[in-house]
Amino acid sequence: MKTYEQVLAKVELALEKGEYNFCIQFLHPIIESFPLSTKEGVNLRTILITALCGINKKEEAKKICNELLKSYDYRTRENAKYLMEIIDSPTIKKPENWNLQFENYLSPYKKSLNSPKLKKNNEEQKKFINVTNTPTGETKPFQKGFTIIIFIILFMLIPLLSGCMKIENTLDISEIESINNQLRIESKYINKFPWQLKFEDTIKEVFPDSQISSENSIFDLKNKNLSLDDTKTILKKIDQTAGETAGFLTDLKINNTEKNLLFFKKYYYKMDFDLTDIPEIEDLEISFKIIHPNKFNINDDENPPIEISNNLTVWHLILGEKNSLEFSFLSWNKLLIGITFIILIIIIFYFIRFYRFKLGTDLPQLPSN
Repeated sequence: MKTYEQVLAKVELALEKGEYNFCIQFLHPIIESFPLSTKEGVNLRTILITALCGINKKEEAKKICNELLKSYDYRTRENAKYLMEIIDSPTIKKPENWNLQFENYLSPYKKSLNSPKLKKNNEEQKKFINVTNTPTGETKPFQKGFTIIIFIILFMLIPLLSGCMKIENTLDISEIESINNQLRIESKYINKFPWQLKFEDTIKEVFPDSQISSENSIFDLKNKNLSLDDTKTILKKIDQTAGETAGFLTDLKINNTEKNLLFFKKYYYKMDFDLTDIPEIEDLEISFKIIHPNKFNINDDENPPIEISNNLTVWHLILGEKNSLEFSFLSWNKLLIGITFIILIIIIFYFIRFYRFKLGTDLPQLPSN
């Protein structure tokens, strides 16, 4: 098997020479040897997309670009978005007058360049750009109407740009009996979008006892010491309120089971978040942060876009798709551990008392009759 450096050197040389077909034929059989999760796999797939676009095979390039959009790495997904915009850009036909055409007016017979007939023909065939010395007048400033129209357009763009935001929901399940949930909405630009203000007012009515803070560009909702059923209810209400306010249909489902393993409990969770009704909006990020007590095991073969760091897992949701995440983790069975500890202490004290009584004491004994 060829190393990454050998493959990279060969395909880069082919791209420089414009040998796109050779580059595609060389990469196709070995591209799967370099996984998408590695930097090498991402680089080679980017080169393959470039070669496919070079011979106008845009559909195949889109398929590979869609794979990059599902990468765990945020930068890889952002670069894939730019590549997809380039692939989807329309092809512009070049006007014929953009190309230089050279015509051969020489006779097939050999003639001297100094012959008078040839000079005459050359003088007749010379064409020049029509240049006139007529003055065009002074440059006039923009009219008032133009300035007003530009101002109106810029004013209308402000609320559109302010709608770009980052939505994070942090779910702390490190203590199953006492779960904490925090919703944070952060606007990336100037002001909040009108639907955001309406959403905040509705949330305050739905959760009057929750900790709510609202600033110029940030909205925070905190719910603490929740049971698992209360957590599901709160997340469902937040989902329904956001969907009704923004005018999109969304559906969040959370299923869970648990299994006792002597001193441990194993918890199984499945979260389904249907975002097919939400179009792909640039600069809109939605993510779930899950804080768990110990190692986080993914039970999903589709490799959802997640980032795992110690006891924190970040699940990046993809707009326009059905997002699904299955995971499990272990937790101490505190009740059983407590009962076992008490029983062990009783047994230890019983044996100490028994053997101590058997050995007797050093005190003098009364004479027996």
